[in-house]
Amino acid sequence: MSPAGDRVQLVRDATFARLDAGGGISGTRGTAPDGLFLRDARHLSRWRLTVDGAEPSALVPATADTDNTATCVLTPQGTRDNPPAYTVFREQRVTAGTLTEHLRLVSNRPSPVTARVDLTVDADFADLFELRADDRHYAKPGAHIEIRRTAEGLDFDYRREDWHSRTTVTARPTPTAIKDVSGGAQIMSWELELAAHAEAELHLTVRAHPHGMPDAAPTSPRPRHTAAPATDDLTRACERGLHDLDLLTITVTGVDGEEVQVPAAGIPWFLTLFGRDSLLTSYFLLPYRPETAAATLSALAATQGRSHHPDSGEQPGRIVHETRHGELAHFRQVPYGRYYGAVDATPLFLVLLHAHYETTGESALALRLEQHARRAVDWMLTDGGLDRHGYLVYEPDPNGLVNQNWKDSAGAICFTDGTQAEGPIAVSEAQGYAYDALQRTAQLAAAVWQDEDYAHRLRHIAADLRTRFLNDFWMPTTDFPALALDGHGRQVDALASDAGHLLWSGILDAEHARRVGHRLLQPDFFSGWAIRTLAADQKPYHPLSYHRGSAWPHDNALITLGLARHGLTDEAHAVAQGFIEVAAHNNYRLPEVLAGYAKSTTPRPVPYPHSCSPQAWAAATPWALRTALGLGAGG
Repeated sequence: MSPAGDRVQLVRDATFARLDAGGGISGTRGTAPDGLFLRDARHLSRWRLTVDGAEPSALVPATADTDNTATCVLTPQGTRDNPPAYTVFREQRVTAGTLTEHLRLVSNRPSPVTARVDLTVDADFADLFELRADDRHYAKPGAHIEIRRTAEGLDFDYRREDWHSRTTVTARPTPTAIKDVSGGAQIMSWELELAAHAEAELHLTVRAHPHGMPDAAPTSPRPRHTAAPATDDLTRACERGLHDLDLLTITVTGVDGEEVQVPAAGIPWFLTLFGRDSLLTSYFLLPYRPETAAATLSALAATQGRSHHPDSGEQPGRIVHETRHGELAHFRQVPYGRYYGAVDATPLFLVLLHAHYETTGESALALRLEQHARRAVDWMLTDGGLDRHGYLVYEPDPNGLVNQNWKDSAGAICFTDGTQAEGPIAVSEAQGYAYDALQRTAQLAAAVWQDEDYAHRLRHIAADLRTRFLNDFWMPTTDFPALALDGHGRQVDALASDAGHLLWSGILDAEHARRVGHRLLQPDFFSGWAIRTLAADQKPYHPLSYHRGSAWPHDNALITLGLARHGLTDEAHAVAQGFIEVAAHNNYRLPEVLAGYAKSTTPRPVPYPHSCSPQAWAAATPWALRTALGLGAGG
């Protein structure tokens, strides 16, 4: 994995590490914390190497030779007339729950030397939510860390009530000495004898033992993708996307208790199952990897809501937004253990279920999940709001997500003056998803479940929704759909990219769809690289805002599929070409999100500063573009 600034990330089998240029870990927090992470916890927070009392210089900074292995070359202090006595070659590797390190010290002198190597080690067991730069603080009453020195190294043992996590460090050769330093960290020391022009080796292994996970290390969830050398930039981006999705694949429990492999959302914050993200990622991959959709649907059926729990947003039939395994979720200090605060995951579940049947021609999955699908429809009609409000709606959650569509940051669903809409909020794209879900589920009911009465009912509800939507959402003055309706039924009038999703879902008639498609390619929306989340020149527009002016690959992928659906071939090619160029500038990996700056003003696409990398639906976007361009599955 390529470095991010002066940092390098390694990932494999739901485990990732973030290291500095010398391979160290300093315990940083904020937008890009460093450490060794597994199951939403940091199991290694300090890992500082010194040689002869000083931190060595990075002669060759850490680079990832593969996605889970990094190397660097370090030297102690020296001068031109008194060069370093030895050189340190450092290799670090991440596997399931483990960081291994191989240090090789090579003598540069014609006579024996002794190298004193010290390694400062600590494990703070911080929950990922504690590490975010949002000024939130979480009490941990009774929490304590016990540090034990073992025959081979160290054992960090963390306990809080029934919560128990460990990190072990073992070394060959064993340390000469271990001592305490301030803050609870430990210094492991070695005296390594080096004969003339000889070398010595030091092997270290860090193992994370998270709460609730067996000590047996999980195996790699799937064979890594291999492909013949690509000959064009889109194919290169597709192959890189599949490679990244292999890195993000995690093992979870399916609907009948089986283990399934699904795409996690992204690194560093989201290496876990997400409803919306995993569903759209799987949809983009359908022509190439239908098994990913089947696994995602099974995993989400297994976590489908069963009862009403206001704290987590759980409701019968609702599809989960995200799952978490960390300490704060365990003690319900954050609502995300299983958090259902998404208005769109449930209809997207239904869309993917039918799309899997449509793509594969196999009915077994649709039959297996029939009752889950019916419960999802029931949720849309009841708690989702279709019966009462006429639309899918959400109420902002003050303890979770204020906005519960894909633009889920605070302030993202706004009027042209920048004011956040108040609930219950009906965002435009979710109504399109609902329409598509109803139509598709009606097809399953008729063709697979042999229930024509149910199919007829769903078609009728969908037709009413389509008519009502155009009447309520279309803004004649701007000739464009509103971003949302607020709790008073007012049109939330910011011009936003969500309108492009309406082309994909089919809720707009052909004429209105074509007008939206043409409008999205105007310069205030289309930067030349991508379509922005908000059209420029509106008051709330900001090119570095997460959802109010940036540009997202998956958002553009859905728009491009919609453009192609309505025969807007030139527009679809323009958006696809923009992203092909973005990928080529970024070693063929699409970022989670781009800044909204125009291509005419920047020779390279400007990255959004807090973008996840890799990120699942961005990795799958090139495959959606391939489909939109009519290029088939390829691969």
